[in-house]
Order: sequence, then structure tokens, then C-alpha cells
Amino acid sequence: MSKMRKMSAMLLAGSMIAGLAVPQMVYAAEDTPLVVAEDDFSEKFSPFFAQSVPDQRVAEFTGLYLLGNDRAGEIIMNGIEGEDKEYNGTTYHYDGLSDVTVEEAEDGSVSYDFKLREDVKFADGETLDADDVIFSMYTLVDPSYDGPSSLYALPIEGLEEYRSGSEILYALMLKNGAENTDFSFYTEEQQKQFFETDLPAAGEAWAQSIVDYCVANGYVEDDSVKSSMEAWGFEAESDDATAADFFNAIMAAYDNDYETASSTESAESSLFDFLDDSYKTTVETGSSADYVSGIEKVNDFEVKVSLTETDAAAIYQLGILVAPMHYYGNESLYDYDAHKFGFEKGDLSLARAKTNTPMGAGAYKFVKYENKIAYLEANENYFMGEPKIKNLQLKATSEADKTPGVLQGAADIADPSMSKATLEQIAGENSNGEISGDKLTTVLTDYNGYGYIGINSKNVSVGGDGSSEASKNLRKAIATVIAVYRDVTIDSYYGDAADVINYPISNTSWAAPKKSDADYKVAFSVDAEGNDIYTADMSEDDKYAAALQAALGFFEAAGYTVEDGKVTAAPEGAKMSYEVMIPGGGTGDHPSIGILTAASNALASIGFELKINDLADTSKLWDALDAETAEIWCAAWQATIDPDMFQVYHSEGGDANKYAIYSDELDQMIMDAKTNTDQTYRKAKYKECLDYIVDYAVEIPVYQRQQGVIFSTERVNVDTIAPDQTTYYNWMAEIEKLEMN
Repeated sequence: MSKMRKMSAMLLAGSMIAGLAVPQMVYAAEDTPLVVAEDDFSEKFSPFFAQSVPDQRVAEFTGLYLLGNDRAGEIIMNGIEGEDKEYNGTTYHYDGLSDVTVEEAEDGSVSYDFKLREDVKFADGETLDADDVIFSMYTLVDPSYDGPSSLYALPIEGLEEYRSGSEILYALMLKNGAENTDFSFYTEEQQKQFFETDLPAAGEAWAQSIVDYCVANGYVEDDSVKSSMEAWGFEAESDDATAADFFNAIMAAYDNDYETASSTESAESSLFDFLDDSYKTTVETGSSADYVSGIEKVNDFEVKVSLTETDAAAIYQLGILVAPMHYYGNESLYDYDAHKFGFEKGDLSLARAKTNTPMGAGAYKFVKYENKIAYLEANENYFMGEPKIKNLQLKATSEADKTPGVLQGAADIADPSMSKATLEQIAGENSNGEISGDKLTTVLTDYNGYGYIGINSKNVSVGGDGSSEASKNLRKAIATVIAVYRDVTIDSYYGDAADVINYPISNTSWAAPKKSDADYKVAFSVDAEGNDIYTADMSEDDKYAAALQAALGFFEAAGYTVEDGKVTAAPEGAKMSYEVMIPGGGTGDHPSIGILTAASNALASIGFELKINDLADTSKLWDALDAETAEIWCAAWQATIDPDMFQVYHSEGGDANKYAIYSDELDQMIMDAKTNTDQTYRKAKYKECLDYIVDYAVEIPVYQRQQGVIFSTERVNVDTIAPDQTTYYNWMAEIEKLEMN
């Protein structure tokens, strides 16, 4: 996870002609530009290489996905004729680019057959067909591809043979090092140029991009490199530190491990984005196949993709943005039968050259980007109908200017960070005192992620065995007291902009348990004997007292000595004090600080210490998690559209060390859900996983915050905004229907 994503997880104008001598110009509503306030752009508007949210929005407005999804995040399997699906008691119709048929074989392999509709055209009038899909997929699985898509990680039949025997030039140079003496794959002059000139220059530009990111997102109060270095967790040796100094400090911290440094410290661009494209081609180091047997052209409007094993989340990764081969590639280099796919294998320079000027089959066409504004115009060829609003402008806007910008006419739509103060400000602008009224209309949706308090099962255990019942009881004692203070504190911090959650999963997921479910339980609400701690008629103070009493029972079950309502001694291999790390900037600016403060005071009253470490330097938390030394901490997860738990909770997942569960039983449940495409089965299996994780007491679910979009009620026809929006289906999903007043 890059530091940019980590930091994000913690933090959580129309012109008018004036003058008496000139007649007032009157615009028809459809000619008035729609101005959308966005965060800063990285100018990577490509369907292949866009990474930041603003860049991705440009790519999505100008492109078209192979597959679409409904408001619940479920795939539309029959896009050609469309599907009617119910949400919140209302039936909605969904159309898409393709129909997809999934076939599972007895040996575990699975195939996806995509039949394309034949009436879709790109913005230049060319028909979208199977060759464009195949070209797009081959671009994303090319050995030299280094963008955000992970299509190449799927077990597509023949993909490993296709990608083997070659390495990206810069990666090979880094692996061999500056002292390499084997020049079989590149020259000594190339090596010298790379290490002495081009790599340091790229590093300086990369470090400057981190500075720019810190400034744009308000992490620093000035634009000095020194301030950004400190905000990013590095010490500056002087007040006039340069971007080169910043880069050198990063590399020193990572012992010149460029790839790890880039993947960890990047903001919105990796170190290697700043290298010349000549370093991004591949070098043949061995033999490889010249095609992927699992990507098959059935006919001009049908493509079949075969996987060697079932992966339930694969269908989401296969739903790529389809790019026009004639624009991003070279038609003379395409011959499917001859295993030629629109570009030379290992060389994506043709696609890279169009990174700043996207083109596709989306609702809008790209016009230009200047002065931090992306200008788009309606695509008359859009298969859902030409958008009602002819001109669309995506305008880089600071967070502080988003709400004022909509009020003052500099923008028509914005997505300010939703807090209690922001909602109060919005309501105050409307004459009705509500968040939707005569000035502003607000649409709130659950953010695709959630805040939590984590516990490392190895570091908070009895005798070093995090899986023992004694260890679980120790963690439950702490978690029970923390959990009881969530409701009041989160309401105080967020107001209506967040809800307390009881399972370690985002409420946006179709797999999230619902309060109406028969087996739904409030997190850590039963005592050591399995009895409910709380009753419906309890006051808040009664609940706090009941939680402490239950905690004493858990401590005793964990082997602690409990006398006269106090914990007096710890069993061997456990402690009377544990530390919780919270990234509150040293000032307590964090939604969970109130929870921890109350819990710490309550635990102290029974003789147990929960020591709060409010970090001014956030990087210390991530360093502690990576080093597996953290005991308890506060953070937030960013979720994906599919609730695959492998990355976080499986023993072989990338973040498994944070909790140190390492359970064969949990691993099997996760894999059972991951390798089955039946959603009903998967939901039941994931519920078992969630119950297991809560029982293991390694994660206290805290809050599901909301994200919001505000519209100018005065300038946007709010009756044409997509209804029942969700994190998976927002106002952009029906952009062609939106109108100006």
C-alpha cells in the first residue's frame, strides 16, 4: 500500500458578459458548461495508466467499460438487452456493452464469454469490436505494463508463458546494479546514463511530486520541501532542502531499494513514471510464448477469456475500459491469426504517447487540458444517447474551496470531505436548514471503506500464543471496553456523516451483514460466558459499567488475577499495560481519540493501563506495523468492489502480519469464498469469516463514514440527478441524463 493511500486512510464558474453597450448573452441550458470541482490532476487520462481519482474520472467519462454494475456493486451480466434490478424497493434498468456467460469446469477452470453489442462506436465514429477488446487486454498483460491494472495477475491460461522470458529494462538494470559487468542485455553506456543521470533526475521529479501532493492536499502549511519531507516522515537537514535531498533521504531509508521505496512512498505517481519511456520497454532474457492461449477471439463481436482456476473476483478485473486499437495502437501491427495485437510485444510507447489525450466510447470526448481544467464535450456517438449537457469541465480545486466554489458559481458540483462541520455549513446555506435545499443539494453515500482499531494477536497475547483462548479473552477484555464508547464518540465527531459498524467490512459491500439479519450481533457485546452484556433499557452509564464488569470476566478467563473489582496481576507472557498508536498528529485530531481516551480512563479504574500514543509522525505507525511491533493501533481500510478477504486476513495475504492470525481454518474459509462464483454461498461463507475475525478479537470495527457530493440547486436540474446513488453507482453513471437549469 503506498503512503498516499495510507495517509488517505487516516484522514479520513460560468462567465457573464458585462457592460451596458453590449447585449447580455443568453445561453440555452444545454450549452451552459457543467463545472465539476476535482482534486489536482496528474494528467494521466489514459484507460491504461490513470491512477489518481481525478485522472480516472477523465478516463471514465471518455471511455466505456466492458462490464457494468448495479447500485449494489453486482455485475450486469446481460448488458445488451439490459437488466431490471431492484434497489431500495425501486426497480432500475441497466444497460451495458456486453453480455457475459460464465462456465465452470470440474477441474476448477473457468471461462468468461463476452458478447459485445454491435452498435457501439468510439468518439471518432469507428465501431468498437472484439479486436479492440483483445488489444486492450494484451496491453494490460504486456510484460512491460506498469500501470494500476492487475489483469496480469489473474490465472489466465497461457499468460505465464507469454510474460516469461523478458524483463522491463529499468527493472533489469536495478536488479543487476550499477556495478554490473555483464552487458548482454544493455550497454555499459546505457547503464552509466541510467544510474548517474536519468535515475537521479527521475527521483528528483518523483520527490517533487510528493511535495506537490502534500501541498495540494493540505498536509503542509507552505510549499517548502522541508515541510513536505517532515509531513512524509523524513528529516530535512536544512530549511532549504531540495527535491534531490528529499529523494536521497528516501533512498537512504530504504538502503537504495528503489522498487520498495517507490511502492511504499509514492503519492499519485511512482518513481518510474518519471523515467524516459525507453527504459519501460522489455528486454528478452529467455524464451516466451507469442500469444496468450486464454484470450480468444470467437468472432468479430465475441471474446472468450479462460482461467486455469476459479477466482470469484476475476470478473471485476476483466471488466476493463475498452480502448480503440486504431488510436492507442497501430492497425498495421494487428493480425490476430499471426499473433500480432496492435503493438510490438514489450513496447507500449504507442499507448503511452496518448496518455494525456484520451479517446474512447464514453459519454464525452476529450478536448484539451489547460490551466488545471480538463475540457470535455458531449459524444454524439455515445450508445446511451448524446448527453444533454454539451460541455463538461473538470476543474482542479482545493478542498477548502469546494463548498464555497459551488456557492459562488465557480463550480456546479463538488465532493467536499463530509464532516459534522461541513454538513452544518451546507445546511446553514439552505433556507430550510437542511443539507438539500434552495442553494445546495447534497447526496450522501457510504464510503467504500471503514475505520477500525486493530490488535496484533502475537503482541497482545498470553504466553506468545495469539490463538489460545486465554489470548482471545485478553483481547476481548480490551475490545469490550473500547467498543462501548463508539456510539457517543463517533456521533460527536461525525454527526450524520458516519455510522458505527459491528463487522470488519464496509457497509457498501453486498457481503456486509445487515441489522435485519437474524444472527446480526453488536461487536463485543457478550461476556466470557456468552451472555449478552447489554439490555435495551440501559442508559449509557449503565452500559459503561456493564462493559467494565464484562472486561473483568474476560481478564480472569485470560489468567489475570482479579481481586475486589481490580486487575492486580498478569499471567506469564502477558502484561498489565499495552500501547495503542493513533495517528492524531499529536493533537488528538482523529475520530477514535475520544473512544480511546474514555476506554483508557475506564480500564485504569480497574487497574489496567491502555497507553495512548498520539503520533505527530504518522510514518512511525506504518513502520511499526511493517515491523510487526505494534500492539494496538487505529487506521482505516479502503475496500474493493468485491469483498475478497485474502489480502487482509489470509496467512499468505499482503497484510496478514498486521493481525498475525495465521489460521488454517480461516484460510480455508477465505479460499472457499474466493474460489466460488455463487454469491449466496459466498455471502454465507464470508459471514463465517467475519464472525471468526471478531471472535479472534484482532479488529474492532468503528465507523463507516459517508462521502458526499453537493450540487448547485440553482444551476443544476436536480430532478435529473441519478436517484438512489451508492458508492458503486454515483451521479456520473447517468451523466447523459443530467441537465442544467
